[in-house]
Amino acid sequence: MGHGRWTRDEFADYSTKAGKSYDRTTDRVSGQTFKVLQLDKSLDPKNVVRTCVNTDEHPNTIPVILALDVTGSMGGACQETAECLGKIMTDLYGKYTDIEFMMMGIGDLAYDDAPIQASQFESDVRIAEALDKIYMEHGGGGNKYESYTAAWYFGLHHTKLDAFDKQGRKGIIITMGDEPLNPYLPFARLNEVTGDKNQADIETGELYKEASNKFDIYHIGVNDSKASFSYFKNDIAKTFGELLNNNYKIATINTLGSTICECIDDSIAKNPIGVTGGAGFSFTNSNNDGISW
Repeated sequence: MGHGRWTRDEFADYSTKAGKSYDRTTDRVSGQTFKVLQLDKSLDPKNVVRTCVNTDEHPNTIPVILALDVTGSMGGACQETAECLGKIMTDLYGKYTDIEFMMMGIGDLAYDDAPIQASQFESDVRIAEALDKIYMEHGGGGNKYESYTAAWYFGLHHTKLDAFDKQGRKGIIITMGDEPLNPYLPFARLNEVTGDKNQADIETGELYKEASNKFDIYHIGVNDSKASFSYFKNDIAKTFGELLNNNYKIATINTLGSTICECIDDSIAKNPIGVTGGAGFSFTNSNNDGISW
């Protein structure tokens, strides 16, 4: 996986065949629907390791995990991510040619049938295909948080990254949602979903210490009128803000795409050309002025 390159033409062709309308002026699609009614086999996280491998085509991979909250109140953010995906990818691949994306769906381990969904790392139109395969369960429960840190856990224990293992560069995890940070992951349900053999709940503070050695971790609080952000605003800021500091962002639906790009730009800026923990890495930057939206 991870072969190929993102192109507007291929994305436009895929979108049209999928029954969507594609606007080349804005790189946005309309007519997005999520039709999957259960966990897609290709996104099943049980007993798998997702790899992001350097190749001749992509010698300096930049692994990005983009994890969407697929519970009941977050449908608008998922819809916007899908509709502005072309804009996100066109802008990013215009600057960083070796990015590879894993698309994740995150629910609630305490309540949902498919609380973790995880694609392969991809670098072409298969990113869009993976997003379309995500099961929008619209679940969640009354515990005032979702299992956001499942993305951290999966990235830590179920990915193999050449960037990290061979070049000493961190990957990137971006979660998005509208509720406070979960204090732990319940081990019994986590084991059931992933096939792992944890003997105790996974505490968020300890997980962050481990996962942040392998990934730059970001969270985007989505402030949407149809979501729960305004109700939980102070608790979200306290839990995510105190742990992630400047890596906690707030976005509206209209600024979600640019905020995703902002997180990736920020992480890559921490590893400038030729200055990494391992062998030097470089990226093609065709627009040093940033992203235009």
